[in-house]
Amino acid sequence: MHAILTLCFAHIKKRKIQNVLLAIIIMLSTLLLATSVTILMNTNNIFEKTHHDSNGAHQILTMGKDIHNPNTVNNWWQEQQGVSASNLIPYRNLSGFTANGVETTNLYLFMMNTPKTPFVVDRLLFSEGENQDYPTEGTIWIPTSMATTSNISLGDTIEFNTGERAFSLSVSGIVVDLPYGGPFTGNARIWMNDSDYHKQFDTMIGSEEYMMGLRFDDYQQSANYWIEFEKFLKGPYLESKKTYESIAAFYLIINKIIGFIMIAFGVAMLFISLFIVGFSISDAILTNYKTIGVINSLGLTSQKISATYVLQFGLLSVFSIILGLIASTILSRMIIESSLSYLKAGKHLTIIQDFRITMLLAVIILVIVILTAFIYSNKARHVKPVQAIKYGMSEYANNKLNRHLNNSNRLSNLVHLPIQLQISIKNITKNMKSSILIIVLTAITSAILVFSAVIYNSFISNIKQNTPALGYDSSHVVVEVSNDATFSKQQFEQFLRSDDRIKNHAWLDQFTGVFPNGTNQPLNINVDTIEGSFEDVGYGTISGRNPVNKNEIAIGINVAKALHKNLGDTVEVYIEGKQHHLIVTGIYQSIANMSKTARITADVIKVYNATYSASEQSMINLVDETLSAQIVDDLNNKFKSSVKVDTQQTLLDAVYKEVIAVLIIPLSIIGILFIAVTFIIIFIVSRINVRKESGTYGIFKSIGMTPNTIRWSITFGILLLSSLGAMFGIFIGVKVIPVALQSIVLEYGLLELPLVINWPITIGLSFLSVVAACLGCWVSTKIIAKTSPRILLVD
Repeated sequence: MHAILTLCFAHIKKRKIQNVLLAIIIMLSTLLLATSVTILMNTNNIFEKTHHDSNGAHQILTMGKDIHNPNTVNNWWQEQQGVSASNLIPYRNLSGFTANGVETTNLYLFMMNTPKTPFVVDRLLFSEGENQDYPTEGTIWIPTSMATTSNISLGDTIEFNTGERAFSLSVSGIVVDLPYGGPFTGNARIWMNDSDYHKQFDTMIGSEEYMMGLRFDDYQQSANYWIEFEKFLKGPYLESKKTYESIAAFYLIINKIIGFIMIAFGVAMLFISLFIVGFSISDAILTNYKTIGVINSLGLTSQKISATYVLQFGLLSVFSIILGLIASTILSRMIIESSLSYLKAGKHLTIIQDFRITMLLAVIILVIVILTAFIYSNKARHVKPVQAIKYGMSEYANNKLNRHLNNSNRLSNLVHLPIQLQISIKNITKNMKSSILIIVLTAITSAILVFSAVIYNSFISNIKQNTPALGYDSSHVVVEVSNDATFSKQQFEQFLRSDDRIKNHAWLDQFTGVFPNGTNQPLNINVDTIEGSFEDVGYGTISGRNPVNKNEIAIGINVAKALHKNLGDTVEVYIEGKQHHLIVTGIYQSIANMSKTARITADVIKVYNATYSASEQSMINLVDETLSAQIVDDLNNKFKSSVKVDTQQTLLDAVYKEVIAVLIIPLSIIGILFIAVTFIIIFIVSRINVRKESGTYGIFKSIGMTPNTIRWSITFGILLLSSLGAMFGIFIGVKVIPVALQSIVLEYGLLELPLVINWPITIGLSFLSVVAACLGCWVSTKIIAKTSPRILLVD
């Protein structure tokens, strides 16, 4: 045992830099895998814990369209055993607010008349502020999502505008509000004091609406309750219903993508580290072949010699895995705190570090490394002392080397290449395994960098270009009617028609549509209703076309999937309590509401309501888009008492920038890690290859070739290999990774990720892996310049 330990530590000490770098690679692969497992495990757990702690609703019902009697509905649910139903909570709708001098118009507000807490369902969890029974007069509670995106803190004053007058309230609490407080949300519940609520809204034109939450003891039985409920109603429930699935979806999407990517690249890094382990052992056996033969002849068995390598890499792995697990706790907390910040009730999220899973992962990685070391170290068992002492290798390997040299000589006679190029080609062809590794490694690194660049370019830099593929319009200016009482649609349209900067416009309303679904629960979804043309304002479809006539409808892909409908099929839908049978003319994808939406023209509503005229939102296209800011100012000044106007770009930036930043940060970290790993591995591989060819390079130096010429020749070969890898990486980052993510994004309403590629930036970033590879090679070959030709020849 003493001999094994002595040889083991001698190997570690002899190649300190190589062993340290290999330990770093194993540590990084452990870091990525452990972090991804922690993220995926905690994402669901944290959401479920928050949902449990808040006694969260499984379904939210909203009423107020004079279709159902809210009290009748609430009373029925209150009487059901196995269901917790909240009381009716009255609210009024507002659009936008002003905080810290900045006006926000893309958030639709439910101004809630706060009942005394704790609520039966959907209890508010305080992230900041004092937990009171209800907001004190003059103050409000706001959700964490609104506070984060608009940089609102406790004590800040928020101004709201009813269209008739403005009023201000200060923030006394920031709360986790699960149903309307997640990423990508376009709504927020503002919890008001009863006195403030009545003071501001009792005289406001329009009707009060109501909201209630349902929590089932067994959510799987909810369908049975709904069957009985619709028997009670003598028909389907025809108003808005928000389900648990839609509440949970967007809290989880970012971390699902991050976890998927981290697992994929963590596994890739682990395989690369295993390759390096095998490569290092093979090189060590080959380099020390004669020494192994001598030791073997002195009585140390091949099994014990093999054990020295297994022990060496086992010790390195234990040290690396421990460091990787420690680092993963820090990285996973950073990512989870960032991506699930909306669920933070207090200073920190309660992140679960499951010791059993962590240890299982550590053991799996350690066993895989030791098994790899054992398999490759078995080559030491085949060392024959006589051949080792005579040839410094096996007789078979010696004959193979001679044949290779003869072939190389014949090749060099046929092709008269510059000596530098011959060195490059020889270095590539003689070390095929390391050449393949360099291609694979740079391909993976480039793929990560390219995918990060494509995501940033598609969802931040060029989000406006991508809106049709995400289910939004691509108009230039969006107008939100904030006060029906003071708004004159006739005057507004007259202004638009008289302005030669306006190219076209359309009006959009939203209704709740109910689609009967056989024995399953009906789909209660938003139906976008347009007065104008969907095509003019840029709404896209993935098949078919948008509706034009009063008997047509376009549906989201998840609606089509749920109803088993395709182009040309007829769907039954209830809108405002009226039944329609419409022909499906188009199917589209939309991340908003997970593609559980539909589109119709205003003519459908006019079938039962001849005087209907859409007046919630207007989308305007300009002759010259650069005039958007000017049009926004003009419309806000002229109709400031009744509308709020913004550019579409402003609204999109507000929704996507923060959420995508959560995704870009982990991708950037992984990219930086792989750049570092590329440098480390190329350094190790090049150092091993230089050592194997030390005699040849000594001859080159002795006949007058400068060290830098030799180094440039070797580096040029690495440049060729890494450039090839970078090209593969571009393909993987643009085509393969998005396809691999399809199973995740499909759940959220996207059949495919709409990508906008900036080729100069994409290509430029991909070649960072090439720079790292060439730099690693150049640094590792510095030994050629430092070492004298005589020592190289002796080595």
